[in-house]
Amino acid sequence: MKLFFNAWPAPPPILPRKGGGAASRSMLDRCTRTGLAPSPLRGGLGWGGVRRGLAALALLLLAIPAFAQPIPYHADPDAREILPNLQPVPAIRFLTTADFPPFNFRDTNGELIGFNIDLARRICIEVNVACTIQAWPWDQAANALADSQGDALIAGLAMSPENGESFDFSAIYLALPGRFVTRAAAIDGFRPEAAGRVAVRAGSAHEDFLARYLPGLERVGFEDELAALEAMRTGSVDAFFGDAMRAAFWLNDNLACCGFAGEAYFRPRLFGEGLAIAVPAGNDPVRHAIDWALVRLKANGALDELYLRWFPVGFY
Repeated sequence: MKLFFNAWPAPPPILPRKGGGAASRSMLDRCTRTGLAPSPLRGGLGWGGVRRGLAALALLLLAIPAFAQPIPYHADPDAREILPNLQPVPAIRFLTTADFPPFNFRDTNGELIGFNIDLARRICIEVNVACTIQAWPWDQAANALADSQGDALIAGLAMSPENGESFDFSAIYLALPGRFVTRAAAIDGFRPEAAGRVAVRAGSAHEDFLARYLPGLERVGFEDELAALEAMRTGSVDAFFGDAMRAAFWLNDNLACCGFAGEAYFRPRLFGEGLAIAVPAGNDPVRHAIDWALVRLKANGALDELYLRWFPVGFY
């Protein structure tokens, strides 16, 4: 098996490409420009303190027993029957960033770790090719991929029409649902249509969801998710509805009081498609190899293992 993990030197700066500057990963920006849900780990909206602590939290999570549920199937399971032609893919050069915990970041020793890093390595093992992982600054990463500095970008690049002009995307490997959170006593027997007063970030896609699908609920808007969750915790409202991954990080510190209630709601048009791996447009051999590996990793349990390791409070 050919498998190599290299620590590359810091990349040189890349000048903005003609027709626009470097791409922006902020899912909060995506929410404004493309209607996708905001990132659970990017941007403001009251999550500055949470974001600063995520790297330390992610390291602690490695020692916590997991009790989350497996990842639902996001890819077509029939794809496992299609063995990719690996002749044109002697190696996969993954690009990422080092500022997106718990997906891709550096530990206290400066080593790249995270869910995305582990996933990239498992993909290479599954298809039995050499593998390198190189971290770039976010504002240069998409241009680096477009300039053939790598074969795939695993860092949360938005699946937007704009990015679709330059890149193709793998199958979704992690969807971002919306979920209700309630106090512990209300979890059993929870019925969303009878949730009462529900806290939600004002103007968000999750507020739109409630207005469209559960119009009978009393929606109470808050400036950010932290304030909405705290209102639920203190009893000012009966429930919270919002991004499940954001809520899972909050629940890491509040499991004694609260938990997810009801089912997970997947609405890509409202909440975003989820996380996928970008490849240069037309690089079908690499994309097919990644898709094939993702289905295999789900089928053999490795993808669930990574999810349970990095997200002990599951959001599905």
